[in-house]
Amino acid sequence: MQFDRDKLKSAILYICKSCRADDLGAVKLHKVLYFADMIRYIQAGNAITGSTYRKRPLGPTCDQLLSALRELEASGQLKIASVDYFGYVKKQYTAVNDPEPRLSFDEKVILDEVIDFVCRNNTAKTISEFSHLSPWELAEYGEVLPYTSSFRLIPNQVSEEAMEWASTEEGAIEARRRYERVGVVPFRDFRGRVLERLGKE
Repeated sequence: MQFDRDKLKSAILYICKSCRADDLGAVKLHKVLYFADMIRYIQAGNAITGSTYRKRPLGPTCDQLLSALRELEASGQLKIASVDYFGYVKKQYTAVNDPEPRLSFDEKVILDEVIDFVCRNNTAKTISEFSHLSPWELAEYGEVLPYTSSFRLIPNQVSEEAMEWASTEEGAIEARRRYERVGVVPFRDFRGRVLERLGKE
């Protein structure tokens, strides 16, 4: 996956602009980027930022996030503060500038939906627990979570109707293969050929 540092910084500013400062901390910022990139990969075959994500105790983290935050802060585009949050130190981000127009409409739609889910409908604790899904569980701590693992985020329950259809199709396919394998011609085809030949004579 091709990593795009400028798009990562645009995505960070977009997320920070879209959230109230008290709705977003470091844990949630990692999770928004992770879910947005993975969902975009499922939909389009490429990610928004192409960042690298690893398994950590609190869920997936973005390898390039800290350096991108430092660059945004150094350039004056982002303010980062450490605040007290119920006895814990929490990072608080305030976007000073609007992000450069590097994100497509579809990418913004994905970010908006993920921001709403992660930042407005979860706490840092609940979103960390939620992110311990199949791709995270299959990796060892510190291992990269490949983009191909994103398909494991999608529930794959199959309906009874789909199973019945698949079983019927499997039987039909197997019957065709059996005829093809031994060179047997179904009787209706054989009869048709005979009648066709008799008609010509």
